Amino acid sequence: MFRGANAINLDAKGRLAIPTKYRQPLLDDCNGQLVCTIDTQQSCLLLYPLPEWEEIELKLSKFSSMVPAERRMQRLLLGYATEAELDKSGRFLLSSPLRQHAHLTKEVMLVGQLNKFEIWDADTWASQIDADMQTEREGSFELTERLQDFSL
Repeated sequence: MFRGANAINLDAKGRLAIPTKYRQPLLDDCNGQLVCTIDTQQSCLLLYPLPEWEEIELKLSKFSSMVPAERRMQRLLLGYATEAELDKSGRFLLSSPLRQHAHLTKEVMLVGQLNKFEIWDADTWASQIDADMQTEREGSFELTERLQDFSL
């Protein structure tokens, strides 16, 4: 289970070092095998341990190539899906197309989302959090049944 937001710098080659606290769980769970793809709703990336990604692929494999919306989702998620493996230093390479999609330069945020991570440009992340907080304060969002039942 991944949680928390971690500020990380990409190195000159486009490698991202996974924080130490996540390395052993990733090695235990998936031998350090990861899959990174784009988020189709926002300018960030989604990083999955391989077993989690395989569940996504199974769902995508059931989509019809004759239904434009389903084919588009397959094209985007599978087309950008890039396999990665943690090296001995806990790093993996983010491909240029992935970095371009999320506008990643040097300062990035690795954000735990239970079964996956989001990877954001640090400035874009800060702007997104500001917008999310403003929306929460204004209450200008749909209160779903799950949100109605949620309390801290």
